[in-house]
Order: sequence, then C-alpha cells, then structure tokens
Amino acid sequence: MPLVTITGIPCSGKSIVAKNIKEHLEKSQKKVIIVSEDELLEQNEMDKNIVLNDSIKEKTLRSDLKGQVLRHLSKDTVVILDALNYIKGYRYELYCASKSVKTTQITVHCDISPPNAWNWNETRIDKKWSKETFDALVMRYEAPIGTNRWDAPLFLSLEAIPLNLEAVEAALYDRKPAPPNRSTQCQPLSSTNFLQELDKTTSVIITAILEAQKIGLTDDAKVPGTEERIHATRNVTMAELARTKRQFINYAKARAIEDVNKLATMFVQYLNTTLFN
Repeated sequence: MPLVTITGIPCSGKSIVAKNIKEHLEKSQKKVIIVSEDELLEQNEMDKNIVLNDSIKEKTLRSDLKGQVLRHLSKDTVVILDALNYIKGYRYELYCASKSVKTTQITVHCDISPPNAWNWNETRIDKKWSKETFDALVMRYEAPIGTNRWDAPLFLSLEAIPLNLEAVEAALYDRKPAPPNRSTQCQPLSSTNFLQELDKTTSVIITAILEAQKIGLTDDAKVPGTEERIHATRNVTMAELARTKRQFINYAKARAIEDVNKLATMFVQYLNTTLFN
C-alpha cells in the first residue's frame, strides 16, 4: 500500500537505506518490494554512465521505474523505489500516482557530501560512476523540501545520523492525521529565535575553523561556545563546511532541541563525525 521514495546523489547510501527499511517492515509482517534502478539497469545490460548521460535513455529508464512502481502499488504491499529520483517533477509524478490509489507516501533523502560520496564510489570494485557522470548528477540534483506536499513527510538519512525506522513505519501506517514527529517537525521559533541562533552558532564555529587552518592549528582546535574540540585530520574547504552546516541545520530543525546552548557542542560533534572521521 504505501510508497517510499528514496532520493540522493550517487553513492549516498540509498540501497542500504532501502534494505534497512525493508528488513524493519518485514519484522512487522509487512509485504515489501524494492524497485531498484541498479537492478533494472543490470537486467537490461545497460551502462548507467551511458544511460544517465543520454536524456532520451534516462527518460525511458524513469518511465520503466515508474511503471514497475505502479504495477506493485496495492493495499497489501509496501513499494520502496531505490533510485536517484533527483528531479522534483518526477517525485511529483510519483506522489500523484500514490495519491491516485489512495495510499500513503513518504520521501527519504540520503544526504551525504559529494566528496564522501565520491570516496565511496572509489572503493567499489565494479559498477563505478565516472567522474563526469557523477559531477553532472550532483549539479542536476534537486534536493527534496519538506514543505513541498509531494516530498512530505520528508525523512533525512544523514552520514552521522541513522534513519529513524520506527518513525518511518508510523508515517506509513498511521491512519489518523499524525502530529508532527521528530523527523518532520520544525523547531518553534517564537520564544528562542531558534534558527537565528542556529545560523549564528554554526557560522562562528566555521569561521574559527578557517582561521585555525590558516595558522596550522586544526587538530584539537578549540572553537567558541563549547568545550568540545575539533579533531581535524585534514584541511577542509569553505564549500565543504557550508554543505555540512546545511546538513546540520536540517538535522537540528527536525529534532526537538530545547537547549540552544547545546548547539555548538552538537555541531562540533557532527563535524568531527562527518568531515574528520
């Protein structure tokens, strides 16, 4: 019955997330089918680097995937679409398809930094992405937004934060209008100016890291607002820090963090885990 649309750049862990969701739901005696982009390409003996660089072939691939989803959507089956799903218009089509059969739908965004995704690609023995195709897909990627009805409810699977599988199951099977849960709820802003404080705290820490790099003091570096230290194993670029900041802001907004004084510590821990592990 429900549809799970998984999206992310290449090598962002989509297939792992799909498998984890399937195994979790099967423990509750749910029937689950994964529609896999990689498996479809393999069955048709197609090279993904060729297909994803050819607009006509890529359009055919998306159409075939959508067709498989529609064939399996029913009142008895959970369908997980394990694919790039990087075009917002395509995700909207999937949303309309699930709506037409009166079923629930969620989106899971596997959010990983492009450098880490590329490093993962390089560890593969075969079926690697070419650098040209990888970079092109990263550039074309249209990230889901939780306020878009076709992307909602939106769950994040981050590099350092595992997906909340219980919340996923609840969103799929709760028949009543569900209250905002921790995976989709934005932090109230009226009393604490939460977003303003979040942006300020993360920006100050990023500035401190960049200044420390200039004088070569990166490992065990102290930053404002926390006793937690930065354990840098390498120099990082402003682009990497900015992306990690956006990831952390999305994470923080989705959690009910009541104490803004913990933000600096949490951000440093997040940086150490995602950039310097």
